[in-house]
Amino acid sequence: MTPLADHRPFVEQAEAEGYTDLWTGETGGPDGFTPLALSAAWTEKIRLGTGIVGVFQRGPALLAQQAAALTDASSGRFVLGIGASSDRMVAGWNEIPFEKPLTKVEQTLDFLQVALAGERTDTGFKLETAPAHPTPIVLAALRGKMLRLAVEKADGAFSNFLPLGGLPQVTAQLEGAGPDFEVLCRFFCIAGEKEQVEPLARFMFSSYVTVPVYANFFRWLGYGDEIQAMCDAWAEKDRQGAAAAAPWELIEDTFLVGSPEYIRERLDAYVDGGITLPIVTPITTPDNMSSLITALAP
Repeated sequence: MTPLADHRPFVEQAEAEGYTDLWTGETGGPDGFTPLALSAAWTEKIRLGTGIVGVFQRGPALLAQQAAALTDASSGRFVLGIGASSDRMVAGWNEIPFEKPLTKVEQTLDFLQVALAGERTDTGFKLETAPAHPTPIVLAALRGKMLRLAVEKADGAFSNFLPLGGLPQVTAQLEGAGPDFEVLCRFFCIAGEKEQVEPLARFMFSSYVTVPVYANFFRWLGYGDEIQAMCDAWAEKDRQGAAAAAPWELIEDTFLVGSPEYIRERLDAYVDGGITLPIVTPITTPDNMSSLITALAP
């Protein structure tokens, strides 16, 4: 893990090599906003986005303040990505009830759109200074209702852990989206031969897809039978058994694994299928990060 203070060379390299965006995640490492605040000072043109921050862990007024601050700090280069996060992170880690996530996301979105326009919300909150630039909002959306909410009210939808075979079902939910609507997807990129990357890929896949919101996503996509043995093993706290039971063909269809040239081909297939902005998350050691940034540059 590279310390946050040491990210600057990678951020500056990404902008110099033509990457259009930098997006943060928010799991057990840094929060979603701090790396972007640093990157706003380290860059000049690249767009900065949270991909994503949860609506349960922060109040809507605080989210509005953070979004307005980053919009200001970046001179309008910020995009706010919000979502329900997951039951494991919200209820398990933060001890906050994970209830009615669709309603919570919609209510937060409605609040933010009023607040970031400089208006007073129904709760009486108003930013002291409204952002001088618009702040687009994208929703983390895996399945039908959240995807349709994104089309109805947001500027884009943000997917994650999406098998290429499941892409048509996701894009089918986006009927009616306008020409400027963004369809973003994060991809875990593990460069190397199968024997090198398989243990890590199996561990990551089994750790993520056994989280209930992702297990339900894969069942919705039609992969319930493929993941069942893995989910059963995880429920029995058999982590090694879950990794061993992870379906390799589905892992290969979900992650970007292999040579940089093959990874590029996979990204092209997603773009051809309707993803407007693929977001690559390199999984590598710090000493290999710079070369992988170059190898995958636009």
